[in-house]
Amino acid sequence: MVSSPHYLASASGQDALRRGGSAVDAAIAINATLCVVYPHMAGLGGDAFWLIAGGAARGVEAIEASGPAARLATREFYKANGHDEQIPMRGPLAALTAPGAVDGWRLAHERHGKLPWKSLFADAIEYARNGMAITRSLADWLVTDAPILDGDKDMARIFLPKGRPQRDGERLIQADLAKTLAFLAEHGPREGFYEGPIAKEMARSLEAAGSPLRLEDLTNYRARWSEPISSRYRGCEVFQLPPSTQGFAALQILNLLEGYDVRSWGSDTVAYYHHLVEAIKIAFADRDEWLSDPAHVDIPLARFLSMDYANERRKLIDPVAARPFEAIEPGIRHGSKAERQAPTGDTVYFCAADSDGLVVSNIQSIYHDFGAAVIAGDTGIVMQNRGSFFSLDRSHPNSLEPGKRTFHTIIPAMLMKDGKPVLAYGTMGGEGQPQTQAAMLTRIIDFGFNVQQAIEAPRWLMGRTWGTASRDLALEARIPDEVRRELRLRGHPVKTVDAWDGTLGHAQAIRIDQERGIYEGGADPRGDGIALGF
Repeated sequence: MVSSPHYLASASGQDALRRGGSAVDAAIAINATLCVVYPHMAGLGGDAFWLIAGGAARGVEAIEASGPAARLATREFYKANGHDEQIPMRGPLAALTAPGAVDGWRLAHERHGKLPWKSLFADAIEYARNGMAITRSLADWLVTDAPILDGDKDMARIFLPKGRPQRDGERLIQADLAKTLAFLAEHGPREGFYEGPIAKEMARSLEAAGSPLRLEDLTNYRARWSEPISSRYRGCEVFQLPPSTQGFAALQILNLLEGYDVRSWGSDTVAYYHHLVEAIKIAFADRDEWLSDPAHVDIPLARFLSMDYANERRKLIDPVAARPFEAIEPGIRHGSKAERQAPTGDTVYFCAADSDGLVVSNIQSIYHDFGAAVIAGDTGIVMQNRGSFFSLDRSHPNSLEPGKRTFHTIIPAMLMKDGKPVLAYGTMGGEGQPQTQAAMLTRIIDFGFNVQQAIEAPRWLMGRTWGTASRDLALEARIPDEVRRELRLRGHPVKTVDAWDGTLGHAQAIRIDQERGIYEGGADPRGDGIALGF
């Protein structure tokens, strides 16, 4: 079974499984197609994180495929370019970290791939070369981002080919990207992307445009296997990626909820939404204070993930009144007085499970919609702007340093029981990722929802969404009026959004019934995806 936020990508993954491929093969095929059909959220120029379990996996395996800041990306570099307070969110100066996703594909395929590398890219090449029909999500973002896309001639040439945003059903062709994908398929990830002519063209064009990225930043990059982090919830073990992702915040939320009888609240009640939102604020206070590259910041992770710590922090939750976000202090101070940052971001989450029991939970991103809004020369690759989240404040834990990995919002999740994977799940959506994960898990485990019900249930987001300056509690309009009213009376900054609001995330999941050998998949109607099995 596979699930992704675009039906063509899901079909690519299903085809890989039908040809005898592993869940890893399916995940790579899905991601390659997403790089073409969802270019506002995914791309070869971005980062990725993997969780792999079951089958021949050694417990729960994790891959960190996130690129560090370029060797020349220093605070002095940005000051010399007129930026001493904040790195620009768009443009070549925002393209300062090496793209990690492709080397993550390499690591996973070397260990768990069954199909030839070259065979995993056929669909992606076809859709890039001959085009595919634009779907709803991409059409919406083309309209929203038209001024940004129009600011770069190559972005405008590809994504505004008629001088305007194309609409649903019109055909998007990415001929340069097709050539890059074909070369990558033929020559493999190192020569085909990081060390050969593609890398040289990326480096040449980005340097000419003013980016600090250089060829050596690409050739020296390697994704890495990592030890995941975990905590327990209702007798199951929940796995996340370690820092520099916000995975520990997702686990802290569950630790806080572990002390409550969540089921007694009911799934669509004031008590449910209130307590989850308050737990989220507490976890985010620690996240915003500490999260960075652990090679540069000594994060007290064991303390943050302990149940003793959760029991202390749970006392901050008033059962009938909301605390202002800014009033919640971190449980442990970093010592910096730098202003805390609130992340945003755009992402694709997808998952796959094969007949050998191997399960993949995977997430990939170019950070903001259309990333840095920069095309790397004639490669067709949209570069990520993940490095723009670095702080230029020297005292901030996420301060910019060459070779440092920035705070990452993207977190795939895996639920294990008795040493076997029972749920791969995740979502896109910056600040919303730990929140939607908590919603999905509580609805499945505490309330007995099936996967599709858990994905479709009304959603919320505490924090900033795209383009907003304030941290509101966004509630989908399907949440009952009286619940929204009572949350407002309790002091929550309630804002009602669309009944099915795409900015609150596109979630996917696969649930595995180990006893009966049954896979249950779900995909989010807020996106353009589908779950497919056979």
